[in-house]
Amino acid sequence: MINKIAAFSIMFFSSFALAEGSTDTVYGEMIKKNEKKWREYALSMGKNPPETEHYRYGMKLDVEKVLHLTSRNIGCGVMPAQMAYKDSNDELRILEYRTSGTKCPGDGG
Repeated sequence: MINKIAAFSIMFFSSFALAEGSTDTVYGEMIKKNEKKWREYALSMGKNPPETEHYRYGMKLDVEKVLHLTSRNIGCGVMPAQMAYKDSNDELRILEYRTSGTKCPGDGG
């Protein structure tokens, strides 16, 4: 009986790990596409391609104009997101941060 419970538990919890891994692929693709889009945009404007900076609590941001926010409607729970923006020197920048997804069961999304 204990072996059956252990086997069931392993299968049950490993399904969550697989599900989480599949969303990591989705998020990774979203991030890659976003970065590629803004690198190409910068080059077409004769500007340096932006480096992606990871948000740290308390960091000072110089945001003159927000150009794009990645979608939060591709998952539920904590997920990566990016903001493309121009700073006060008219330089293109990408900020990566963590946010809550909005596509959760029961939320109508």
